Amino acid sequence: MGLQAFVSRRLVTSEGVLPGALLVNGGTIHRIVEPSEIPADCKVEDFGVSALLPGLVDSHVHINQPGRTEWEGFCTATRAAAAGGYTMLVDMPLNCVPATTNVAALDAKREAASGQCWVDWASWGGVVQGNQAEIAPLAAAGVRGFKCFLVHPGVDEFTMVREADLRVALPQLAGTGLPLLVHAELPGPIDTATSRLQHQDWRRYPTYLASRPDAAELEAIRLMLRLCREFKFRLHIVHLATAQALQELKTARSDRLPVTVETCPHYLHLDAESISDAATQFKCAPPIRRHENRESLWQGLRDGVIDFVVTDHSPCPLAMKRLADSNFRDAWGGIASLSMALPIMWTEASHRGFTLSDIARWMSEKPARLAGCDASKGRLAAGYDADFVVIDPDSEFTVTQDRLYHRHPISPYLGEKLRGVVNRTYLRGKPVFRDGAFVGDPRGVEFRH
Repeated sequence: MGLQAFVSRRLVTSEGVLPGALLVNGGTIHRIVEPSEIPADCKVEDFGVSALLPGLVDSHVHINQPGRTEWEGFCTATRAAAAGGYTMLVDMPLNCVPATTNVAALDAKREAASGQCWVDWASWGGVVQGNQAEIAPLAAAGVRGFKCFLVHPGVDEFTMVREADLRVALPQLAGTGLPLLVHAELPGPIDTATSRLQHQDWRRYPTYLASRPDAAELEAIRLMLRLCREFKFRLHIVHLATAQALQELKTARSDRLPVTVETCPHYLHLDAESISDAATQFKCAPPIRRHENRESLWQGLRDGVIDFVVTDHSPCPLAMKRLADSNFRDAWGGIASLSMALPIMWTEASHRGFTLSDIARWMSEKPARLAGCDASKGRLAAGYDADFVVIDPDSEFTVTQDRLYHRHPISPYLGEKLRGVVNRTYLRGKPVFRDGAFVGDPRGVEFRH
């Protein structure tokens, strides 16, 4: 196609937001220039005052294929991702069948993904009871790191691990140099709290919130920090929901422990006080906590204790949300938000004084670094893939079902007015989503070194 120039008065680079042009050749950013420096023979696409950000990277997505494609699947998940400005997803090893706990399961996932993906993808491997011998082969086969649960994950195919299991697995994992992503809740505080709530009304959100206390997260994080000190592995805490852990995580950073932390849009946008009884579409684990906790999480982002923001996109069929009987105890705990995460984050961040540069750092650059794809993904810079999203940061819209794009159009955000409209998403210099429609055929591929 030859050299192309993509021009914006708000080009979001690591050096700041500035007018400029991406010169793209063969799907790669050739260089960034002033608009006046665009070569005369370039094909030019000018986005005016719309902002041009690096394609978003989501390192925490449950695609659920193979085995539970009726929950989501590569086609629908990556369509929703493209509509939301994401150009790279990293799939979690559970909820699919088989779980990605050995190389054969990884191969099955690759076969299921073939020809289905609108954006690029990669996979995490799983650490479960007794699979320590599979860790090195999975690393060699190309997983980006590993995920474990310290509490029952909601499906039986992926077993939780205890400290004794981790002590067997961690020497193997440390040898790979890859990160361990930990769902940090311990069952003890949850079991104790739940036993006290047996006769409470489980249609009420406060009952569910009380059943997943802050202590479950806090004690799990303390355990993992102790193990990190001992085994010297790369530790990543997924979907931090309790602000009570921030000080101890900050101290761990000061002690130079290799620990990183993520949180999610729902913990930064929603609060427990606003969740109505029977509204099981808001259920996730850990739970959405109170208003003051949410504001402390924002401070954690501001201070750099929380590194970045990912969706934990966790869809399910409508019936599993138990909307008919409004039972928080039995409803599936997950929120699907791939298509809405960018406007949710910009709505909240912009009125707190954050900039589009912060959004790019939280939702592109740093998740790419965790997933080990940061040499080609997550930034607008020479030599990087020409993955980018065009967003009108000043426009508002109301969330409706037709804007969700994932398989089951259930969302806690329906009816909300959000700021920031995703107009276009480009993968390696070619549009995959444009003005509310998908362009061409699925062209996403698995990211491999």
